[in-house]
Amino acid sequence: MNRASASPDRSGPVTPRGQRTRAKLLKAAESVFGEKGYERASIADITRKGGVALGTFYVYFPDKQSIFVEVVDELGTRLRRLIAESVAGCENRVDVERQGLRTFFQFVRQHPNLYRVVRQAEFVDEACYRRYYDRFARGYVSGLTRAMEAGEVRRMDPEALAYCLMGISDFLGMRWVLWEEDPGLDRVLDTAMTLISHGLDPRAPSTGRNTVKSSTASKAKPKPKTPKKNTLRSARRPARGARS
Repeated sequence: MNRASASPDRSGPVTPRGQRTRAKLLKAAESVFGEKGYERASIADITRKGGVALGTFYVYFPDKQSIFVEVVDELGTRLRRLIAESVAGCENRVDVERQGLRTFFQFVRQHPNLYRVVRQAEFVDEACYRRYYDRFARGYVSGLTRAMEAGEVRRMDPEALAYCLMGISDFLGMRWVLWEEDPGLDRVLDTAMTLISHGLDPRAPSTGRNTVKSSTASKAKPKPKTPKKNTLRSARRPARGARS
């Protein structure tokens, strides 16, 4: 049975050469674990893929599980940092959600083994698996709470909302990037943002631009009513040709 891990020590090598070697091992491990799976992957596979001597591996990691945990934690850290940087210039929460989704799709393209590696963590190291999502949710909750306080998002349970939104991005990325890359991802983004902004309600939102215009137009131009006098006269007068 695999042992549960704590978050690994990230002090790492202090020399630039050591940092490069460690980075090569992590990149190789991500690829090997994604392609072969944790059980079939070996330390020799990782060092061979990374072009590093087998003995050098143990300078940086004590065993296979340790580097696996580091790969999962590192992927999560890089993804969260990338999303944070990409949404830094967004003016409102809706823009943050859209840009965050787009950035996640781009990350999945660049790291096609992300899903396989993270999902293996549930069986290799459950603490690592939960940590990946918990850390993501924690930042999400903070951002959503600020948006609620600013009146940009309706008040609700921020943690439950965070996991709902994480689930949307997770499955959309799996379907339209991992399984079958769709060049028209804007269509997927539009659908996701409509759902996020307005839910499943089939009625037009009361604050929608189109709704406001149509409401104003109907007030400015009321439908003309037929005068009662004309109605009565037409009812009494027989139509032409009625008498034969």
